[in-house]
Amino acid sequence: MEATITSILQDSANKSLASTKLHAELDQGTAIRDALSRIPNLAWSHSNEVSNDFRSDYVTKPSLCMLEAIITTSLGDGDTGEDVETNSFQDYIAGLAGHESALVVVSGTMGNQVALRAALGAPPHSVLADYRGHIVNYEAGGAASVCGATMRMAVPSNGHHLTLDDVKRYSVLSETMYDSPTRIISLENTLNGTILPFEEIQAISEWARAQTPPIHMHLDGARLWEALAAGSCTLREIGACFDSIQLCMTKGLGAPLGSVVIGSAAFIKRAKWSRKLFGGGTRSTGVISGPARAAIENVFFGGKLKAAHVKAKAASELWQQLGGKLQSPTETNMVWLDLEASGLTPDYFFTKAREFGIKSGDLFLQRLVFHYQISDDAFTKLCNFFRSILSG
Repeated sequence: MEATITSILQDSANKSLASTKLHAELDQGTAIRDALSRIPNLAWSHSNEVSNDFRSDYVTKPSLCMLEAIITTSLGDGDTGEDVETNSFQDYIAGLAGHESALVVVSGTMGNQVALRAALGAPPHSVLADYRGHIVNYEAGGAASVCGATMRMAVPSNGHHLTLDDVKRYSVLSETMYDSPTRIISLENTLNGTILPFEEIQAISEWARAQTPPIHMHLDGARLWEALAAGSCTLREIGACFDSIQLCMTKGLGAPLGSVVIGSAAFIKRAKWSRKLFGGGTRSTGVISGPARAAIENVFFGGKLKAAHVKAKAASELWQQLGGKLQSPTETNMVWLDLEASGLTPDYFFTKAREFGIKSGDLFLQRLVFHYQISDDAFTKLCNFFRSILSG
């Protein structure tokens, strides 16, 4: 009886201590936010500069909750695996994707190249990817120069996304002295704002894994958050189809920097070697992991990506109602205008856009990208801009 009472009292004391600690942490968080909010012209406290910026979703700015995460993060050595926040974050994101392990890297390009290098052995070998993919066009030829791999650029027969038939057509399965066998299939979702159907991903994955030897499945998921927000599948469902995934924390989510590579424990062990080789070994990685987790929880799970999709689809519908033409349907946060078919020249379009206070154009001149920091006022200006140039 005495032992039972002692146990109850101890349990009560533990709960009381935990409650006190929780309240202290909440009070600390409130105090930090209050202190930060009083700093004049604090860049982290607003997104004014990008509220009218439709060039890309990489312009999203870190927010106050991400700065708070940096202030309260741990500062252990990420290279030796001693940072508490980074270890927790890597376990968190691996769990969301249904994988064993994950690795924080400083950028999406590094994440893709780390994954390719970790998956490949000695050449000859090739990587099959959509000819429009980021990994083909915007990573400085890394697959060839760093990994010694031939890029096999597949063209979707349907003009929208790669199918299993496309993958079979472009894959090299023979291993004669003349061949560069396909060792990796790299898919991108979303690609140019369009969603790769989950059923097609499953079919490609099953076929790739049935080959001898199995073909490594890699996902360039720089904008995977957008596909997930659109309801195409869950992160765990798509995670089951791939051997490695690169997830960007900056595009759309607005974290200051960083991406994550996800895979098996054995794969991530090798990926750490690749990261070190590429100069990506970092020390106080909590300053990356803390705000990255805050970005996922605040922006993705907060439903803010979906709200940007609503604006993008409303804008594309208005454009078409006014007689404008699109290059492709709007599926997530990107609107692809066809200026020539709409009777407009790029010079006229961008000159008028500036008059309405709209930032547009970049690598892709006819692309408008919506992100969660696009303001209602900027959206209204964009609609008025559409009416002005198309009604004229």
